[in-house]
Amino acid sequence: MRATLSDLGHYVLNHIVNRIPLVGPRMRAYQLLGVRLLDEPTGMIMLGARMVSPAKITIGGYYSVGRDTMLDARGGITIGEAVNIGSGVVLQTAHHVVDDPEFIDALAPITIGDRAWIAEGARVHGGVTVGEGAVVAAGSVVTRDVAPYTVVGGVPARYIRDRNLPRPATYRPVFRRSWL
Repeated sequence: MRATLSDLGHYVLNHIVNRIPLVGPRMRAYQLLGVRLLDEPTGMIMLGARMVSPAKITIGGYYSVGRDTMLDARGGITIGEAVNIGSGVVLQTAHHVVDDPEFIDALAPITIGDRAWIAEGARVHGGVTVGEGAVVAAGSVVTRDVAPYTVVGGVPARYIRDRNLPRPATYRPVFRRSWL
């Protein structure tokens, strides 16, 4: 069996780039491998994050992607501004069709709105939109859209409550982090 250039790129991305200890060089390497960072010096993808199809990932500014996350973007992943994705989160855009005798695969995009928080160990399936300002509790499995400014949790994730925000949810960074 012969390795392809795509296999080599996948190996470099998930065994070398995700272990670069300095944030700046690591983020630049992700960009070189296709990840679209819309406001590049304002966030970070932490050590150990794994990716499939990085060219189908778009990330806004002021984001944080935690350690040991899995971003399977074969169906496309769009992450908004000021999003916090906890460690061990899985964003899975691909699945198999259960009712097909051959279990064919299917792809569906994931969209995460601005100022959303996906807590540690949660799993978001393809075809899901997590609304602006929404919170997904740790360990949840999200199979349906999450309304803006709500909290969901459980397996499968269900509505828990609306967020109680005493003021409008805005994000004003104290400083602009630079990779330099």
